[in-house]
Amino acid sequence: MSDTQTIPLRNKLAVGGSLLGAFMAVLNIQVVNTSLPNIQGGIGTGLDDGGWISTAYLIGEIVVIPMSGWLSEVLSFRRYLIGSTIVFLIFSAACGLATSFPEMVALRAIQGFAGGVLIPLSLTAVITLLPERARPMGFSMFALTATMAPAIGPTIGGMITDLYGWRYIFFLNLIPGAVMLPALFAGLDPSPMRLHKIRQGDWVGIITVAVGLACLQVVLEEGNKDDWFGSPLITRLSIISVLSLGAFIYNELRHKTPLVNLRLFKERNFSFAAVANVMLGFVLYAAVYLIPIYLSQAHGYSARQAGEVMAWIGLPQLLIIPFMPWFMKRFDLRWLLGFGFALFSVSCFMNLSLGPNDSGPQMLIPNLIRAVGQAFVFPPISAIATTGIARKDTGSASSLFNMMRNLGGAVGIAVVETFITNREKFHSAIITPEVSLLAPATQARLSALQHYFEMHGTASTAAAHTQAVQAIGHIIQAQSYYFAYGDAFGLLGFGMLAAIAATICLRKATSSVATAGEPGH
Repeated sequence: MSDTQTIPLRNKLAVGGSLLGAFMAVLNIQVVNTSLPNIQGGIGTGLDDGGWISTAYLIGEIVVIPMSGWLSEVLSFRRYLIGSTIVFLIFSAACGLATSFPEMVALRAIQGFAGGVLIPLSLTAVITLLPERARPMGFSMFALTATMAPAIGPTIGGMITDLYGWRYIFFLNLIPGAVMLPALFAGLDPSPMRLHKIRQGDWVGIITVAVGLACLQVVLEEGNKDDWFGSPLITRLSIISVLSLGAFIYNELRHKTPLVNLRLFKERNFSFAAVANVMLGFVLYAAVYLIPIYLSQAHGYSARQAGEVMAWIGLPQLLIIPFMPWFMKRFDLRWLLGFGFALFSVSCFMNLSLGPNDSGPQMLIPNLIRAVGQAFVFPPISAIATTGIARKDTGSASSLFNMMRNLGGAVGIAVVETFITNREKFHSAIITPEVSLLAPATQARLSALQHYFEMHGTASTAAAHTQAVQAIGHIIQAQSYYFAYGDAFGLLGFGMLAAIAATICLRKATSSVATAGEPGH
């Protein structure tokens, strides 16, 4: 009899349902971001304010993740996961019916607070409901939810918006939800609530982490747009975030029953895996942000066209991840992890020298290499991080691990946004003095452009000359952006090298997570 046959059907249903929830939560972020311009127009808000539609969800998500372990103990794992799923689905539908900007932001915040639970609890389900021998497959399926959703999200979002309108991207969640809920109801064992833990709860930790993470998320999402510390609001929120998170760490290390067990960072593998996970989030989410915006700005791709380029990242993962349990049982997990990070780094460095001819087709090979790298990263990193974690700490471990990747992603997107802006200015400042209007090559180009504009209806020679000079300026700016985007991919490549350095510091771990989730360890 094979290993999988010995796993109770109820456990398979519970794990499958929870993994579907994690996939749905990640996919929701991507499809909404793709359709943001359409949503902004539909509810009558501008580009600047429209960003809050995404920010509100991310605030709700990142605030609830550290609390998910504690809340699952208070309400019971079954009630909390099923209840959060129901709330997520209700508010998804409500977002699709929203008619105003304030209404949409409020609904998205609540949706994020419910959806943020689905990711860490799915990892907890894998650790606690599967036997040791089956966990590599569980980690592989969890990896698929984390990597496939960002790959196919832009395509799905663009397609649904084009065909049916933006409201249907929110109704989309109801389809997997209809499969997920019966699986959770049938698969999860009922257990009593422990409401007395509310009174004993670490309320100082809850308040400080909620305030600190919410302020940090706003700073990261809005900082580049508002000129960072040139904005009084960003400065104040940064100070509040630092003080709140500092108070949270101090409180958690002293509290008898902390919200999350920060002492898990004493475990060498958990600590270095968390560092690698932060860098993974940094590079993964920054790349998902960077590729579509590059294709849009430099080559005029629509959201749907950019999504089709991103979709190729999903195909190799579908083919490779099912075989990852086999690799994980036969090879040192650190080698698999390092190999995946190395491929990811190579794919980023391949985009260093971007130019006018580098659009979607030219990004295919780097994207495929990156996809293979991702497939080799996600299952081993989860297995390594959770090795040796006691059953009572699985909630904290899952919450912390997922929060670290989300924070890395938020920081990565913010850094890349600012980095591109500054590098464009840097390259423009270098190129502009080299393009002298008195140089023969520049004169020849101006003459050709002037002749072109005259032939295409410009009224006077002076006006055509002005247009030619402006066109030269646009060419300089475009070239500066090519250099800036190439530099940004280089930055991501170095980020993966930092993840490799953290991987080198890991101790050898078994692929089956031998002690994780087992009583008595």
